[in-house]
Amino acid sequence: MATITLRDIRKSYGKTEVIHGIDLDVADGELIVIVGPSGCGKSTLLRMVAGLETITSGEITIDGRRVNDLEPRERDIAMVFQNYALYPHMSVRKNLAYGLKIAKMPSDEIARRVAKASKMLQIEDYLDRKPRQLSGGQRQRVAMGRAIVREPSAFLFDEPLSNLDAKLRVQMRMEIKALQRELGVTSLYVTHDQVEAMTMADRVVVMNGGIAEQVGAPLDLYRNPASTFVAGFIGSPPMNFIDPSLPGMSAPDGVATIGIRPEDLSLTAPGTGSLDGTVAFCEALGADTLVHVRLQDRSLIIVRTDGNPLEIEMPVGVMIPPDAVVPFDTAGRRV
Repeated sequence: MATITLRDIRKSYGKTEVIHGIDLDVADGELIVIVGPSGCGKSTLLRMVAGLETITSGEITIDGRRVNDLEPRERDIAMVFQNYALYPHMSVRKNLAYGLKIAKMPSDEIARRVAKASKMLQIEDYLDRKPRQLSGGQRQRVAMGRAIVREPSAFLFDEPLSNLDAKLRVQMRMEIKALQRELGVTSLYVTHDQVEAMTMADRVVVMNGGIAEQVGAPLDLYRNPASTFVAGFIGSPPMNFIDPSLPGMSAPDGVATIGIRPEDLSLTAPGTGSLDGTVAFCEALGADTLVHVRLQDRSLIIVRTDGNPLEIEMPVGVMIPPDAVVPFDTAGRRV
């Protein structure tokens, strides 16, 4: 097992800096999920830890050892990619064993590791099949197995579930989390899916434009976002943002935006709430209904209710409990 430390990590392509000084301490056995929109730098950061990208400045250490100038194979890490990266002409057994064979590991040790990983991942019945004979979920298990047999100090996952359908993604993220806990291997996991981040991570790093916007436990980020970016990215549906100058609203000096989660709002009769509006759209999700309310300034907010869908254009009031409000300044930072 290992710790991973990033100190002032920067990456530039010519004069363009894409990673702007990242600091991060990953504890032994911790699962860190790096999340953010496309182009925010999350995969670039992971590839620098792996040694697939050079760093422009800063220092990366794995278990106290500086790895800036080490080749990927010298860093004692294993990486799982989005596209599986399996050898199509090899059986599952040979795919699992190939890296160990190249490392000149004894054949009996290779067989032991392959058997252990295949049992753990429940792919024992597929060992003699080729990748083309497997489903997407089975291929992803093989890709994970190839990382597991290495018995590395750290796992690096680069959007490993992006090619799977929604139902299979739910199943696989549960399996990856359970497997990571069982093995106790320090892991960095990159995704654009905030649901994966919330359900899998010990801590989440929210990336935005090459910086770490906020680092913390999933529920801490949800309840105490440091910026409008984090508040709008974490949570489904995201936090509502309301202009405090609307009639019925008030805010201290320096507050430019008020944030509030959809589940903290409630609907009431027109004229009896904090704000008035009309129903623009309803999403019936079974146990919950998301009511999109158009306010007087034409902006939309979402109210999560446990009731039935309402009629479009129906006038409603929206009740805002003061203790659920999150204030932000003109720069989008929490006040």
